[in-house]
Amino acid sequence: MQDVVPSLEPSRLEIIYEDEWFAVINKPANCLSVPGRGADKLDSILHRAECLFGQAFAIHRLDEATSGLILVAKTHECQKRMYAHFREREVQKEYHALLRGHLLGEKGEVRKPLRCDWPNRPRQIICTDEWSKDSVTYWEKITYEDNATRVRLVPFTGRSHQLRVHMQSLGHSIIGDEFYDPEYQHDPRLLLHAYRLEFRHPFTKAWIAFVAACPF
Repeated sequence: MQDVVPSLEPSRLEIIYEDEWFAVINKPANCLSVPGRGADKLDSILHRAECLFGQAFAIHRLDEATSGLILVAKTHECQKRMYAHFREREVQKEYHALLRGHLLGEKGEVRKPLRCDWPNRPRQIICTDEWSKDSVTYWEKITYEDNATRVRLVPFTGRSHQLRVHMQSLGHSIIGDEFYDPEYQHDPRLLLHAYRLEFRHPFTKAWIAFVAACPF
């Protein structure tokens, strides 16, 4: 039987900014950043961008469950230049999240190495073995909301599931996290949002900033 590829609507992309080199897109929660394996995993931000622009190239990724700002290059040269910006940590990123319970303090830093939990992929774990990578997250309390804490999260490094594991390690998992929230009960979404991106334009050299309002 031939696989059936679902009909896609490129117009479902919420484009925050667009020029001849790249687009800034507000990704919805529970949407892939790039296609996975199989026809049922084709629908993604990158594939929708390819349908809309004719060609598109991934610059970075957000977890499927995470919403917010994601960049898509329209040319290989833009992809190459933005890769360098991310590699040299010249891109400023800020996330907003809602954590379970009241996180004490006003701000802090989590510096704990991470690696893949191989038997339970894609889960990540805090570990200090030879395969672990340094991971650093800065957090700042925004406000308490009932029995939850709204926080601003700034990842200095960009490891897989970094924000999710680091918040869990503080005893305050991100609400709706199917992997790391012990009180997860099939919540409709993970309450983690890529709120702000700032970087130097790879061609004009102007410093530019983008914000996508937090949907929760």
